[in-house]
Amino acid sequence: MMRHRLWFWGRSIVLGWVALLLITYLLERPLLIWTAPWLGAAWFPTERLGLNCLSLAATGWIVGRWHRPSPMPCVLAFAATLTFRDFGPELAINVPWLIRLAEDALGDSAYLASLGATATAHILLFGSLIAGGLLSRPSPAPLSIVENT
Repeated sequence: MMRHRLWFWGRSIVLGWVALLLITYLLERPLLIWTAPWLGAAWFPTERLGLNCLSLAATGWIVGRWHRPSPMPCVLAFAATLTFRDFGPELAINVPWLIRLAEDALGDSAYLASLGATATAHILLFGSLIAGGLLSRPSPAPLSIVENT
């Protein structure tokens, strides 16, 4: 049973990374480059965060869809792999930086505003991934007022 779970989690991690990389490099990045001049420099960070949220939601949906009997443990296993490193300009997730920022904010209150903005962005990003996984679940049977006989 444990080997079966490890297989599901390993498969979800590989599938999640492949999906995220394909979505990020083939869809999100060209869309960002194409639309950034229209929106202007002031809206670029907002657009990037929004597109990152959409990419993560799509990735969560793909991972969850391939693991329909229990999508959430698989999505959470993939989400755990996102917490270990900085992804640079492609993806706004950087949990190690968030932890260092929290440590700095404990020592100096000047970092609190930056910590709040960064934590909010991370909540939105991981929330989008989880929302995508939740949307992939099978729909329940519709309710009926007529008794089936």
